[in-house]
Amino acid sequence: QSAAFSDTNQFSTGIDGFIGDRNASTIINAGWNNSNFWDGRASSLEEQAFEPVVNPVEMNDTWLNVEMKLNADIEYPTLFKNAFNIDYIDSNHVVMAIAQFERTLISANSKFDKYLRGETQLTASELGGYAIFNSEKGDCFHCHGTQMFMDNLFHNNGLDPEPFTDLGLGKITNNASDNAKFKTPTLRNIEFSAPYMHDGRFSTLEEVVEHYNSGGEYSLTVDPLMKKLGVGLQLTNQEKQDLVAFLKTLTDSDFITEK
Repeated sequence: QSAAFSDTNQFSTGIDGFIGDRNASTIINAGWNNSNFWDGRASSLEEQAFEPVVNPVEMNDTWLNVEMKLNADIEYPTLFKNAFNIDYIDSNHVVMAIAQFERTLISANSKFDKYLRGETQLTASELGGYAIFNSEKGDCFHCHGTQMFMDNLFHNNGLDPEPFTDLGLGKITNNASDNAKFKTPTLRNIEFSAPYMHDGRFSTLEEVVEHYNSGGEYSLTVDPLMKKLGVGLQLTNQEKQDLVAFLKTLTDSDFITEK
């Protein structure tokens, strides 16, 4: 929770010390996701919840074995009976329970939310960052301009030139035009969800801003929104500081610390 329901490690450690190959996405406001995982391979939270159990890097288990353990537990049979009126805990109801819990992780009380509701004011620096965020100069709003601060789409944001080491969406669709495209993450509580990008390559928000400010890398699938490739946003140091200040207004302190 203190890490915005993500992982502070670049890659998560699974069973027997195996290390994953992507950074764990936050599940904040996941109920509004149209797809899940960085490559979008799961269309629902329930579908997503099936995978970690059988993934050889994460749990490397079987659902039959998990069902046996849950049904032999002292507490879970009663909990599932109360929730679903079932006498045997099966995988379908397990993923339903996980998905329903994830849908309760709603963050909508950040300083920025309070500003929109007229309950507080932003500083001059935060307002400056907000202006940059919503301008063609900053270009942030194209992908992060909704109330969820993500567009539920997939983009190649110029992290790498070809050849790609991770095909992202392209591996799922088997369409070369989707190579190196990844799901837009929410910016809510981004102050606490480091490291950033699908591979966790950036440790700070300042590094993320500098990536876009420097222009990114060209490839055949790079998003047209990355129209300042090789040139960059050309933000001043003050503008970069202001943008980071605005991003930190998306922190929902109540959500991060609530017990």
